[in-house]
Amino acid sequence: MPVTFPARLQHLATGFRALRSILTLSLAFATSTVLAGPRARDLGVPFEGTPGSLNAITDVAGVTVGHETLIQDLADGHKVRTGVTAILPRGKADLQTPAFAGWFSQNGNGEMTGTTWLEESGLLDGPVMITNTHSVGVVRDAVIAWRVRQGNPDRYGYFWSLPVVAETWDGHLNDINGFHVKPEHAERALDSAAGGPVAEGNVGGGTGMICHEFKCGIGTSSRRVSIDGRDFTVGVLVQANYGLRETLRIAGVPVGQHLREHRAYQDQRPKRDVGDTGSIIIVVATDAPLLPHQLKRVAKRATMGLARMGSYAGDGSGDIFVVFSTANAGPLGNGAFPSATFMENGKLDAIFEATVQATEESIVNALVAAKDMDGVDGHYAKALPHAELKKLLARYGRGTTPR
Repeated sequence: MPVTFPARLQHLATGFRALRSILTLSLAFATSTVLAGPRARDLGVPFEGTPGSLNAITDVAGVTVGHETLIQDLADGHKVRTGVTAILPRGKADLQTPAFAGWFSQNGNGEMTGTTWLEESGLLDGPVMITNTHSVGVVRDAVIAWRVRQGNPDRYGYFWSLPVVAETWDGHLNDINGFHVKPEHAERALDSAAGGPVAEGNVGGGTGMICHEFKCGIGTSSRRVSIDGRDFTVGVLVQANYGLRETLRIAGVPVGQHLREHRAYQDQRPKRDVGDTGSIIIVVATDAPLLPHQLKRVAKRATMGLARMGSYAGDGSGDIFVVFSTANAGPLGNGAFPSATFMENGKLDAIFEATVQATEESIVNALVAAKDMDGVDGHYAKALPHAELKKLLARYGRGTTPR
């Protein structure tokens, strides 16, 4: 029987929809898995300190990271630009042993669940998740369900959890009130968590994020330190979504005062109608043996790395940091009277400095890795132009030989 013209149109429409779905899925897959493009050091940005082999939070042995990236243009015209990032302190191989931890809020217009118990107990019991502001609840519930499915209760015999889930707002580019993050997306981020290189920029929870009015997202870095003959690593991962253009500084260079074009918000609000209303989540990991009160002290130092970038933590900003130590796994695993190893307070300066350095570089890496992105309602965010950045570094005598 011959196919009528309307039927042919329907066949073509069906084929187009299928092709669009394939392309959308391919884009999401590529964005979440490919480590494309240079990092800040490749552009000659100078940084202090010695990074680990990967220059990533995964340089801390046992730490794994997973992303689930959602990039879709829906048939109803809405655009999805969001995702989930998971950081597992001891990887999937050890979900039962907690880690000593501390946290700090530089400015609290944001959310990080589970911090009340973290503050009380000094323990991080499970992964750290990062997503968008309106998806915290679904990700939190998904983490609990995922942990129950792992098959083992906690060390006290209960299937009980108060997950740590943090957020920044991606509503400028993402259809945030469409609630597109589902439980399975959080589960995939957890299941895909691995060691090795970490994807940066428009990935995971950072997919739709903006920093200093440039496209931004996920960034990571690490530092090696030696204290009394023992070597330790400090690793940082950020989800950066803060800052105004004018305040941006990279390696001390007032980049934002020179690169004034292509502001993410320039067509949507007057230039100075509000201050720094963005947010940043900073996750710090270390293998140094530190107690909870010491880790809280480390968390406070992350804000100094943020300040180097030009942030002043405005009234509308949510700047929340969590730090954990992978040391003392044996004592924390069992026993009524464990004996923990810890570092003398007077030896912490190297850890403090490493945290500041790795935080700064993580944010710059997020800026450098990000790509241009369009979003809802005609909004867009342009990425930091690499060539212009290199010219400014040279102009101020701050560039180095790329490596």
